[in-house]
Amino acid sequence: MENEAVIRLSVFLGLFALFAVIEAMVPRRPRTQPRGSRWFTNWAIVILDTLTLRLLALALPLLTVGAALDAQANGWGVMYAIGAPLWAKVIATVLIFDFAIWAQHLITHKVPILWRIHRVHHADRDIDVTTAIRFHPVEIALSMLLKIGLVYLLGPPAIGIVLFEIILNGTAMFNHANIRLPLWLDAIVRQVLVTPDMHRVHHSIHRHEHDSNYGFALSIWDRMFRTYIPQPQAGHDDMTVGLEWQDDSPSKLGWSLGLPFRRK
Repeated sequence: MENEAVIRLSVFLGLFALFAVIEAMVPRRPRTQPRGSRWFTNWAIVILDTLTLRLLALALPLLTVGAALDAQANGWGVMYAIGAPLWAKVIATVLIFDFAIWAQHLITHKVPILWRIHRVHHADRDIDVTTAIRFHPVEIALSMLLKIGLVYLLGPPAIGIVLFEIILNGTAMFNHANIRLPLWLDAIVRQVLVTPDMHRVHHSIHRHEHDSNYGFALSIWDRMFRTYIPQPQAGHDDMTVGLEWQDDSPSKLGWSLGLPFRRK
């Protein structure tokens, strides 16, 4: 799609700036580590993630949007065979892919080797808008392979994939942001979308809490599959974010990239 990358990048940077400003004005929790070192590491990781996808594109020239255009051109996929209206396909694409990311997230917590990789995200001792982009390059590559396979299986419209990616990135930054929402507003919004308070439970050091609230965009999947925990047992002000055994190392780039390969 023409200008697809520019549109997605513009929306990403605009929303990042918006949430960063809001969390600076009305933070939900005080920081435990300096912002500078954490943000440097988290942004360095996302740059490495981007380079990883560029390298992946050398072996698989068609990533998600390109794969959708390729499937459409060749008449591949379930949605192409059904022949439903475009608006219905777009809605179905967003819902199906959001569920797929929810399921992928759950699996990364249940399969030991995938959990070792996913721990890089959970190791962040503070949770803010940059935590949303803190994923190990290996996890980003595996997630992309999953989405490409699903695209060829379903044959969704490219506009549906673009919309899904924008929603996923935007809602992930929103629910990781250190934003203090009024409780009444949080209660309304979390009926549909994952809120910062809802997702913060998922970043608790307690295993039974971080094995819950897997959603990034829609909150329905956790309610439907009974993985929903409304509040942390210690409360949002007193809960500890991160992993039980860690120190200040997660703010270091080398430590974060090497975490999956350590024994802990």
